[in-house]
Amino acid sequence: MIVRLVQRIGILLASLVVSSVLVFAFMAVLPGDPARVALGVSASDTAVAQLREQFGLDRPLVVQYFSWVKGLVTFDPGNSYISQTAIGPQIADRLQVTLWLVGAGMALACILAIPMGTLMAVRHRKPSGLILSALSQVGVAVPAFLAGILLVTVFAVGLGWLPANGWTPPAQDPVMFLKQLVLPALSLGLVQGAMLTRYVRSAVLDVLREDYLRTARAKGLRPTRALLRHGLRNAAVPVVTVLALHLATLLVGAVVIERVFVIPGLGSLLLDSVSNRDLIMVQDVVMIIAMAVLLVNFLVDIIYLVIDPRLRAGAS
Repeated sequence: MIVRLVQRIGILLASLVVSSVLVFAFMAVLPGDPARVALGVSASDTAVAQLREQFGLDRPLVVQYFSWVKGLVTFDPGNSYISQTAIGPQIADRLQVTLWLVGAGMALACILAIPMGTLMAVRHRKPSGLILSALSQVGVAVPAFLAGILLVTVFAVGLGWLPANGWTPPAQDPVMFLKQLVLPALSLGLVQGAMLTRYVRSAVLDVLREDYLRTARAKGLRPTRALLRHGLRNAAVPVVTVLALHLATLLVGAVVIERVFVIPGLGSLLLDSVSNRDLIMVQDVVMIIAMAVLLVNFLVDIIYLVIDPRLRAGAS
């Protein structure tokens, strides 16, 4: 198991290096001079040259890359090209908001998908299972932003139960924080939960056909108890893979949802930076998102070792 863990850490570090090179290279080849954009088209060449020197844009690309990576590692990514304010505190504040949103959406998706998907598999030949399957298909067809608009129309505009937009930090007003979190979390969680339900159903169906589960039932265990005791752990292995993919999708989907509900998260910061052509901010935010996705995949590999004894045996 230790060997497997070391291998996964090595893959994670290599993936981070490759991702950083790709992100930096992509931003470097974009047309336009960040210093010229920051000062405006009417700025003199002398002022632009001074600002380029201040930002370090006059140095070779290799030097710029290692300076940027050093800033990320030391949590000091420098200043924005446009506002010339520190980037680190802005990203930290926005990241907290996005983590609340993504965490609530994923929790809701799991709460919805695991029992519903299991029930759909157990009752897949009965009317109730077919109805649930049809409902999940509808959920898959609805994009998150449309679900958000529908939820706002019903619960905010129509019924007036919840606020339509805005964000209040939990430390400032916990009640308002929860109210403002409900609709965006539902927008992400319902759609992702509908997709995840299909995978849970498929994984549980595969387990129900296994010989060891038939043996457990033949020994006198009731079908439900046999599934809970022997089947769900094996069904969890493919589902964990899908959870990692869906978590990455939630991070990307949060960009749109934050716009719909006017939430000051990482996605909103990214879109604002793109609009302002603040390339260093865009570069840092994209790298943060890439790091989050890679870290999730790494944690999934570790969870594999915990829930699947065959992998631990193979690693040893």
